[in-house]
Amino acid sequence: MKQFLITGVGMAMIAASVPPATAQSIFPYQHEKRVLENGLTVVMIPMESPGLVAYYSVVRTGSRDEVEKGKSGFAHFFEHMMFRGTENFPGPVYDSIMTSIGADANAYTTDDYTAYHLNFAKDDLERVIQLESDRFQFLHYTEADFQTEAGAVYGEYRKGITSPWWVLNEYMQNLAYDVHTYKHTTIGFEPDIKAMPQAFEYAGSFFSRYYRPDNVVVVVAGDFNPDATFALIERYYGGWEKGYVKPAIPAEPKQRAPRDGEVRYGGKTLPIIDVAFKGDPFDPENSDYVAALLLGDLAFGENSDLYKKLVIQEQKVQFIAASTPMNRDLPLFEIYSMVKSENDIGYVKDEISRVLKQFQTVAVDTKRLDDLKRRNKYSFLMGLDTPDNVAGGLARLVALTGGIDVVDGLYAKMDEVTPDDIMKAANKYFTPERRTTVVLKGAK
Repeated sequence: MKQFLITGVGMAMIAASVPPATAQSIFPYQHEKRVLENGLTVVMIPMESPGLVAYYSVVRTGSRDEVEKGKSGFAHFFEHMMFRGTENFPGPVYDSIMTSIGADANAYTTDDYTAYHLNFAKDDLERVIQLESDRFQFLHYTEADFQTEAGAVYGEYRKGITSPWWVLNEYMQNLAYDVHTYKHTTIGFEPDIKAMPQAFEYAGSFFSRYYRPDNVVVVVAGDFNPDATFALIERYYGGWEKGYVKPAIPAEPKQRAPRDGEVRYGGKTLPIIDVAFKGDPFDPENSDYVAALLLGDLAFGENSDLYKKLVIQEQKVQFIAASTPMNRDLPLFEIYSMVKSENDIGYVKDEISRVLKQFQTVAVDTKRLDDLKRRNKYSFLMGLDTPDNVAGGLARLVALTGGIDVVDGLYAKMDEVTPDDIMKAANKYFTPERRTTVVLKGAK
């Protein structure tokens, strides 16, 4: 029977360190970043949380990195396979240990990264480091295990398409992108998922290229001693051999005309409108991008004039909202709304266009903008109340930048955004040639 086994050897040492946050930082906790000789980055955030620790392993690979034709979905697939365990600690043994120490272990996959996370008592920190380092270095499974998990992933896909939002997102990404890997959702194209059971050899190659220390950031937050913890990480991860292979992500050609599509959902649902515009990659130094983060809430948030009009006064929609994501590459800035009647789809689309035109020509009130900045900062800080919320809330920034120093830069740049910057961003991003519009309707 075929088997898959990854091993690595080498020595580890501190390669670099980053000093703790200063008194001027927005981020409220001291933190330290160290890098092993093999490239593994460790971000340590000691904080008041008596006896509790959160441990995140952020693999800087997501569905974006699935560049080979017919092989989408493998980043998400390995989120599953990592719980199959190793020869030292097979899956049932790993699960049993986690249960015995009361640890909460889970994982998730996104377009840009995969995160494995645990919450546990600080007395079990070394045990967790031992177990996590073992499965990242020595993942082991048979071909039968592989095929069983591939079937489970397809079952997850079949369950997912029972949601209208799943169907809408899949259709939108496929329509909006031509060649970039954001064209497929995180779980992958359905034909690729169905073909996974025959891709045993390919899966080993995927893991070998991306699950390497120089492509992983470990984030530890909570009640722990940084020096002692790093010594343990150095001990258990030091033999992991570097070898990350950067994928050649295809560049998306410039969109030159609006795109429109309609998708039919097989069940009952109210119509959903999704209006998306190609934006810019995450960059806290890009004032246009940072202004767009604020623009979405100003124009379509719960305090916006349009929300009050469509949701509260006219009651034509269940809700309206905007999403300005943080991505490595070309994201979609989206406005979406669930409409109560198909007869009002055109009206709601016209209202979205009207509001965007308004922000392109009329400067937003300075006080309203400043109030939003304060709310955003307050919301961010209030979310940093537990080790898991700290590590989890930073996971995407860690994946995008390799650390958390970017937090201070992002909020500092946000403080600088002016009404003119908001208008400039509206004119840059929310134009017809960047737009893709999809309407989802329920079964007739």
